[in-house]
Amino acid sequence: MNFAEQDHIDMLRDTIRRFVEKRMPREDAARWDKDNHFPREIFDELGELGVMGLTVPEDYGGAGRDIVATMMVIEELSKRSLAVAIPYIMSACYAGMNLVECASERQKRELLPRVAAGKLIFAYGWTEPDVGADLASVQTVIARDGDELVINGEKRFCSGANICDYIYVLGRSGPKEDRYRNLSLVMVPADAPGVEITPIEGLGLKGAPTTDVRLIDVRVPVGNLMGEEKGWNTGWSMVSGAGLDVEKLEVAAMAAGIATAATDDAWAYVQERKQFGKPIATYQSIRHKLADMRTQGHAARLMLYDAASMANRHVRCGTETSMAKLFATEAARSIVLSAQDIFGAYGYVKGFDIERYVRDVLALPIIGGSSAVQRNNVVNWLGLPR
Repeated sequence: MNFAEQDHIDMLRDTIRRFVEKRMPREDAARWDKDNHFPREIFDELGELGVMGLTVPEDYGGAGRDIVATMMVIEELSKRSLAVAIPYIMSACYAGMNLVECASERQKRELLPRVAAGKLIFAYGWTEPDVGADLASVQTVIARDGDELVINGEKRFCSGANICDYIYVLGRSGPKEDRYRNLSLVMVPADAPGVEITPIEGLGLKGAPTTDVRLIDVRVPVGNLMGEEKGWNTGWSMVSGAGLDVEKLEVAAMAAGIATAATDDAWAYVQERKQFGKPIATYQSIRHKLADMRTQGHAARLMLYDAASMANRHVRCGTETSMAKLFATEAARSIVLSAQDIFGAYGYVKGFDIERYVRDVLALPIIGGSSAVQRNNVVNWLGLPR
């Protein structure tokens, strides 16, 4: 394996880092977190760099599909603020990647140029109050009425629904007993009549807060069915296909970014903080902790980019992406909590970025498929008998 970063990705990483330092200073990131604010103006400027088009083919106005570069952008943005990183995912990945994989040609021609231009954000409306990992059990109903679809149901943990243009709504469009063969995916405008969005107050992940979404007799054109006529009752293949592999990597990239930020901050802090007349960087317990943090972070990034390169080659990599998501998110949690230990009481109070890292990283082993789900994936897909 060759883990050397390609020249174009190295150049793009430098561009994103300069953008972050100039347009996403630490004090702004702290304010976005405190106010639970989505900085739309920063997102729009990011779009002008063309990075939303990294999942969009050139025929539709994008830069061409580059999963490795997309994960790099997520990682770099996550080092500073999830208030920008998560909306980026909602545009480049939720919108761009899923449209490429699942949309009809008409839908692609209409929507993908807007994604590439940074003008379109999608949210996932998959899980429900009583439905998490078992998506085939959703109770939301999608019915046809002439040239319209009528949608009724409730969705839970729809991150960013209050800042998006469309919500992907997964619902039951066939007989209840036809499990896996009765699901469809519909693009519902977030401002459509009958859509009610209620924020859920969470510990972290500020800027693109999670929400409850109620859909009461919501009507959209049949043309909003993902894939149009071919998409009727084929929603399961859409939510369990290649896009799911990359979704796991998106969370792993967030984890890698936060872990690196926490390690870098701790690395600088131990050289400044003095106890008993010398920097705490001189104490072996601190040095060993930082060595472990660097090692875990390095391993997480290797797993992330190895799986991303497989996805980029259109190689089915469910096992590898589950491993990467599992390891990176749990490693990031360990790294960030170790950094908090190094900061001591300062790691627990507002005003230090480490406190935000802790709140954000605790969600990552849960979202995008929990660690328990990933462990099941790994052993099941590697053929361990039950």
